[in-house]
Amino acid sequence: MLEPDGAPSVNGLPSSAGGVLPTRPVLSGFHPDPTVCRVGDVFHLACSSFEYAPGVPLFRSSDLVSWEPVGSVMERPSQLELSGAGPSGGVYAPTLRHRDGTFFLVTTNVSDGPGHLLMTAGDPAGPWSDPVRIRGAGGIDPDLAWDEDGTCLLTWSDGGIRQAVLDPDTGKLLSEPRRLWSGTGGRDPEAPHLYRIGPWWYLMVAEGGTGPGHAVSIARGPSPSGPFEACPHNPVLTARGRPGPVQNTGHADLVERPDGSWAMVFLGVRPAGSFPGWHVLGRETFAADVLWRDGWPVVAGPVEPATVPEARVSLGEGRLGPGWVGAGVFPDEVLRWSRDRWRMSQRGDERVFVGRRQEHATVTVRAEIEADAGVGALEIRVDPGHAVALEVDGGRVRALVRVGALATVLGEAPAEEGTVLELRVVPSTAPLYSRERGPDVIVAAVRSGGGDVELGRVDGRYLSTEVAGGFTGRMVGVSCSAGEIALRRLEYRSGTWQE
Repeated sequence: MLEPDGAPSVNGLPSSAGGVLPTRPVLSGFHPDPTVCRVGDVFHLACSSFEYAPGVPLFRSSDLVSWEPVGSVMERPSQLELSGAGPSGGVYAPTLRHRDGTFFLVTTNVSDGPGHLLMTAGDPAGPWSDPVRIRGAGGIDPDLAWDEDGTCLLTWSDGGIRQAVLDPDTGKLLSEPRRLWSGTGGRDPEAPHLYRIGPWWYLMVAEGGTGPGHAVSIARGPSPSGPFEACPHNPVLTARGRPGPVQNTGHADLVERPDGSWAMVFLGVRPAGSFPGWHVLGRETFAADVLWRDGWPVVAGPVEPATVPEARVSLGEGRLGPGWVGAGVFPDEVLRWSRDRWRMSQRGDERVFVGRRQEHATVTVRAEIEADAGVGALEIRVDPGHAVALEVDGGRVRALVRVGALATVLGEAPAEEGTVLELRVVPSTAPLYSRERGPDVIVAAVRSGGGDVELGRVDGRYLSTEVAGGFTGRMVGVSCSAGEIALRRLEYRSGTWQE
């Protein structure tokens, strides 16, 4: 461990109160509950995926700043059951670890209980094993660690922090669960991670709820079961009561760099608009440097890209690229490539959706949909009840907005051959101190031989977590609510579309 002589202060606050927080994520958009491990010179990171399949996206990096997608852990139906998963159901926070040449990932599918799920792989790019179910432990946020004797320890959150010895091959608990240190008294103690660092065992937890009170606290003890002594400057990370564009910071994981320095990944949100603010991209992944003072971690400063990378992503031809997911369904169960286009079918009586995360504050999405045998739409959504859609039904296209039980048609136009559907997310132009100033504006338009026709626009607050609730963020993609549709084109671009 690198032991500095002291730690800086920030606006009069000791850095132990949270340090200089980042302003930009290392993984933008809905990538919450990050967990990280390092093998050699490469960092590996996984996130929660909730109701979307494939589940648990994986990334790798050489610097903790630029991350490359490598696939998903739960990439087939035998690993991921989502038939009972509604919005913000499904797969909650994972922990990713590496030991003796094997990657381990443990997580919880709250829609497919009881117990946690443990999967292994020799390469994080897969294939990953089918899950071993851990039936003796409830709750969420499982963590794995091994003591000096090679004993595997499962630690999790269930009304407090609990721990038991685990047989990772069978999923059987080999000891009765015991209660551990559960934070400083904040609500919802969760996200435990256990580390052996130097002579101490450290237990890091999140508390305060994954909202404005979110924080990270830590304790240490002589053994993995304690007794634990709380850090005298807890919380070691928080944004509560502090200025800055990044708020709700918490749910952290520590990692050591090859040079012996340390860093932390954690989640946060970027609210915008007038009071009280709305965040629309979901909980994102951020990173910060960590120093050690008197045997305790101190957040020392941000680890972040100079800018959020731009993106131009299409659905592809014949094969989906990384990042495309289905809501409650694997994309290849409802989407197939046939005769130079994608065909999407309704599953039973349910609306199906395939899309990707909105990762940028300003976005343009375009699609061409043929709906002679069904009803389909280009959508920006948080969930089915909070969406802006350009719905094609035969020869008409309608701009719809759904906010809970309310649904409104903003405008209609003919759906001629070659009509391009366009949804744009643009900055709000409301006055700075106006209560009408939402986080952004969503514009619904069509482009055809007759030009660009705007059908309506919606204040982006209605597609925010503060309105919709839940733990995810905005997604953009295509839905099918009846029959079968054909999709000639689907493209996502950050910023304003430049022809």
